[in-house]
Amino acid sequence: MTKHTIAPTYGLVDEKTSAAISRRQALKGGGLMLAFLAVGRRKAHAAGEEPSLRAIGDGSMDTGDAFEGFAPGGFIRIARDGSVQIIAPNVEMGQGIYTAEAMLIAEELEVGLDQVTVLAAPPNEELYKQPLLKSQTTGGSTSIRGAFDPLRQAGAAARLMLIGAAAERLGVPAAELTAERGVVTHAASGRTLGYGDLVEAAGKQPVPQDVPLKKKADWKLIGTPAKRVETASKVDGTAVFGIDIKLDGMKVATVMASPTRGGTLKSVDDKAARAVPGVVDVVRLKNAVVVVGDHYWAANQGLQALTVEWDTGENAGITTDKLFADLKQAADAGTPILGRREGDAPLALAGAAKRVEAVYELPFLAHATMEPINTTIHVTDDGCDIWVGTQVPTAAQAVAAKRLGLPLEKVRLHNQLLGGGFGRRLVADSIEQAAEIGKQLSYPVKIIWSREEDIRQDLYRPAYHDRISAGLDENGRPVAFLDRITGGSVLGAYLPGGLPEGTIDSDAIEGAADTPYAFPSVLVDWVRKDPPIPVTWWRGVGPTHNVFVVESFMDEMAEAAGADPVDFRMSLLKENPRAAAVLRVAAEHAGWGSELPPGTGRGVSLHGAFGSFVAAVVEAAVGEDGTVALKRVVAAVDCGQVVNPDTVKAQVEGGLVFGLSAALFNSITFADGAAEQANFDTYRQLRIDETPPMEVHLIDSDEAPGGIGETGTVSAAPALTNAIFAATGKRLRKLPVSDADLAGASAG
Repeated sequence: MTKHTIAPTYGLVDEKTSAAISRRQALKGGGLMLAFLAVGRRKAHAAGEEPSLRAIGDGSMDTGDAFEGFAPGGFIRIARDGSVQIIAPNVEMGQGIYTAEAMLIAEELEVGLDQVTVLAAPPNEELYKQPLLKSQTTGGSTSIRGAFDPLRQAGAAARLMLIGAAAERLGVPAAELTAERGVVTHAASGRTLGYGDLVEAAGKQPVPQDVPLKKKADWKLIGTPAKRVETASKVDGTAVFGIDIKLDGMKVATVMASPTRGGTLKSVDDKAARAVPGVVDVVRLKNAVVVVGDHYWAANQGLQALTVEWDTGENAGITTDKLFADLKQAADAGTPILGRREGDAPLALAGAAKRVEAVYELPFLAHATMEPINTTIHVTDDGCDIWVGTQVPTAAQAVAAKRLGLPLEKVRLHNQLLGGGFGRRLVADSIEQAAEIGKQLSYPVKIIWSREEDIRQDLYRPAYHDRISAGLDENGRPVAFLDRITGGSVLGAYLPGGLPEGTIDSDAIEGAADTPYAFPSVLVDWVRKDPPIPVTWWRGVGPTHNVFVVESFMDEMAEAAGADPVDFRMSLLKENPRAAAVLRVAAEHAGWGSELPPGTGRGVSLHGAFGSFVAAVVEAAVGEDGTVALKRVVAAVDCGQVVNPDTVKAQVEGGLVFGLSAALFNSITFADGAAEQANFDTYRQLRIDETPPMEVHLIDSDEAPGGIGETGTVSAAPALTNAIFAATGKRLRKLPVSDADLAGASAG
């Protein structure tokens, strides 16, 4: 196999020599390695049984023998020099998970975060399966929820084994020993032993069962602000993302796929492309053409010089109007699948003193990650190496193996830092494409999609059509709540076998079938209408759609009842104290009810999703020309027990920016079967000077950890449009806001 040299990232540099450290060198001389299952048996492994893993950015992939362990919960390596290495089961894509997972282990292992090196887990379904997702996957705001107990158990068990080894060495009861910062101490005699001195003996200790964990009051790391472990490398440029990969003899390629989904390559004239200086090759695929160059500039110039003819296929006539007309027709005539029924909502609605009804529509949305899609691949007689940033390393490995006709173990996938995921990198379509390209080339090639290709060939969040209604009694109290959701199935597109017809898609109804509110009667159903456009997960997916509809409609109900929006919600939360608490805190800190200048309004949203509760208040002003200016955002969060409060706040703030960008500017529209948006000029994001001051208030909680990465996105749109209504009296039931004519709207 060809050896490649890659620039090292954090955790791979010897501080004394500045030389890159390989995985084998780090283990040289033996050490203690532990892997734990979330539940059930646990097993320790002696020094010679090396796990198959690599340090982030280390391209050597000298894997050694495969580690024989159990599905993931945690993984620890302690070397003779006392250095501690933690293999993070989830991938780092900007959400701070390497830091949080290291904190969980370090807390119970009794080492400082400054003493720990974090390594990326390799593809290994048995060791690193996410307990909640049942696969080696990072997504769905599940990382901490799945890792909170298992990683602490791993650290605690390792600590007890080290203490057990020290007790034997010192000839004292283990109960007389304590551990702190990697040192075991016998206070009575003043004797100490470092972890490095104990690794061989600790490896022979029995693995403790039912490991006791520290009480919250005794935590030193968990719950405290911690600096991100990868920040320094991102600042000094040593961090390695997929797009940064450099290999000996590597070429760079870029791709042009059929502008219509399902279209195929009919013909290509590549004479002009091959004449471009630096162009090396042109590769044809069934639905795309690829130009390979000595560097990206040459490849891209060659791509532009191609003369390509497409067979645009049966989707060539797709337009946005047609797609939404299909959704409306399905809502009228389709067969609904029951999501939730409590009481007899249609009967209660028919007898209500007042009825409130509305139709909401939401667009297709792209992911537009900062790092566009890219994969580096080298196919040889010995197998295949892939360097990529993916949320699904084992699925990516399997897709490539199948496409190349190779045994799984012959595909060596080197996962890198991800420059944003948001669900896009939960799908391995681009890695499958890379395998098709790589098998036609004899050299390593880095395939980079242009920003235009990244957006036009994205797998989008579905568009939706919702019909929602409620009945109020004489006092303005809800007596019925009904929501018919019409849209495509993300689960159906994602699951290998699809979603059987007539089966509810839990994502499609999440946030609508499980609102925080106590309605006397509820009917939520879903009409499945899969579009001819590929869809997948998007940061928040179902809740981003359903919470926008429900929380916008809650304001409509409050208006019909003549009630303040916060008071109206609070009256329905007597059975949900966690939701009531975040709503109260957000409203108080936002100054809810205080006077605002003309043309300025406050809007609120509340939801419970991903195991967390979040309330947000957006303050926005609308100018005479219809321009929306964001003035302030205040959020309150109850995500259960917090690992790193700085990360929680950053995730909520980032999610709010992501969600506000989508609400104000984003939609993917289609003409002649092709996406009309291609770059940040037509799919634009909130800019720095447009981003408002934000406050995030965390509720102290003893509840189990909830997810946090998607909650800010879910909160953003309804709080914004409710603020616009408060400022102008104009109700927005379609997104993005930029499509609504707010010019001249008078204050409500």
